[in-house]
Amino acid sequence: MSFKRLEPDDFLISADSVTAGAWTGDSPTLTSFNKSDTQLAGASGNYYLNVYQTTATANNAQVQFNIAYGDSKGSGSVYFDSGIPGKSATSAIYGQFQNIVLGDENANFNFGGTTINNFYALSINRARFKGNLLPGTMTLKISGSAETDRPLCLTDNSVVATSVSYNEAGRVFQLLSGSAGVISTSQITDNIGNIYEAGYTPSGSYGLFLPDIGTLLLNPAALDLPPTSGGVNLGTDRTPNNDSDNPLKLFNYINGTGAQSFTLNSQENLTSDYVFIRARNSEFNYSSNPAFISGSTGEVIFNDFINNPTTYITTVGLYNDNNDLLAVAKLSKPLKKDFTKEALIRVKLDF
Repeated sequence: MSFKRLEPDDFLISADSVTAGAWTGDSPTLTSFNKSDTQLAGASGNYYLNVYQTTATANNAQVQFNIAYGDSKGSGSVYFDSGIPGKSATSAIYGQFQNIVLGDENANFNFGGTTINNFYALSINRARFKGNLLPGTMTLKISGSAETDRPLCLTDNSVVATSVSYNEAGRVFQLLSGSAGVISTSQITDNIGNIYEAGYTPSGSYGLFLPDIGTLLLNPAALDLPPTSGGVNLGTDRTPNNDSDNPLKLFNYINGTGAQSFTLNSQENLTSDYVFIRARNSEFNYSSNPAFISGSTGEVIFNDFINNPTTYITTVGLYNDNNDLLAVAKLSKPLKKDFTKEALIRVKLDF
């Protein structure tokens, strides 16, 4: 065994971005949406719903994302205590996302310049993506209630955004009408002649895309608009102290006629440390192996190896200054080494 101290220029750090589909099997597009009737019949089904890629009772069923409804006034679900108005499961969900996204229980959600105090949260299952969701790859289709309604396609504005906004959840992008990062060029004019920027509605944007926590917050006010104003007549129910099944409404529109398509990719940044081990012609030509060196005298056993030694490099060990072995790299095959040869071995460490 021979040792050699590594120099600073023997190290190199490299970062690579790896992308994959966000759904089971690394598929980029989900075309089948299924719910659990058992969950729907339970108490949580009124405000929270898991979505599967196949029948929920199938052996290979896996949660792809879930739909939750949050409301600052607690509407859309029964109050925890009838004597305390406004405190319900939906208000708890609203407060949870306030803390996660805004970091302030008194702050309000702003969707494209419009303050909204309720939302639909589509949270991608953590097992479906690596580091984060990949901006500019999303297309979510939401269909109107009538078969003749054209599906509304939503995407994020990361491709056209001139700057990136941040909050407690990381990067923030607006959800606009469009597909795969390409924003629709159609403008909407309301009944009094106001013209809205392409991709937006009279109720602001369609929501927020939060790639670093794998979440979409959808704007109910925009989705509740009629198709002529950019919505799909979703019909979000904000009746106080009432189980309104709002997540089921959105699920049915995602799974509705002309919809049934959710395209999204994930992204992971892999950091690799490269260590370059250089064996010069005068180095690593002798071995401490008992077949090479006598254990009792320390002499070379075979005279031919004194002036013309031959060794084979099979393993590289990386040690710290305390002689602790930190990593081991195995060569694919032994590398012949003598005074006439030099070797450069590249060791890659992935974290």
